[in-house]
Amino acid sequence: MNEAMRTATEPRRRPKQDRSRERIDAILSTTMRLIGEKGIDAVTMKEVGALAGGPIATVYHYFPNKSAILAMLYERFSEVSRARLAVIVADIGGLNDVIAAADRLLDDYYERVAGDPAIQDLQNAIQADKALQNLDIAETQQQARMFCDHVEAFLAPERRGEFGRMVFLIFQLAGGVVRMALTQDEAESRHTIEDYRSIIHTQLRQFL
Repeated sequence: MNEAMRTATEPRRRPKQDRSRERIDAILSTTMRLIGEKGIDAVTMKEVGALAGGPIATVYHYFPNKSAILAMLYERFSEVSRARLAVIVADIGGLNDVIAAADRLLDDYYERVAGDPAIQDLQNAIQADKALQNLDIAETQQQARMFCDHVEAFLAPERRGEFGRMVFLIFQLAGGVVRMALTQDEAESRHTIEDYRSIIHTQLRQFL
């Protein structure tokens, strides 16, 4: 990400005092609630400031624009995602555990996004904003690396690079598959997720 994009999506300042952290938490929780209620395009900085219990100037004190708020929301979503991923991959004790871990990760991600309309809208907004899209790719790389770190010890060294590239693609494509599934009726959505699960199994079995 170039410097202009990075600056545009960063908060103006990071909280150092409890009061500042509480103010940012209020801004973020208010924004997330509004996204779930009315969609991200309808949310304004002025409305966020008013409903978060302070003037609009307070919002701009911490965030230069709405993209910066979305970036921090995504950062927090990603922190939770990494923590959940860490718990799942910790159970990988050999190649026989890899497919089960992949299944759990897919199901966990689908359930999180399906269960919260605000997360769905946040994910769509990330893909629509070029600077935020780069954040998403970097996050996917980090999570794919976490998965690979628990599997590569069981693989021949000459296959680890290929495995890493394949895992990154699986992780990156999962977002699009889940977003598509959530636009479908229940039966079609189930088929979409299971078809993708089958693709994941096929790709992983090349290394197992």
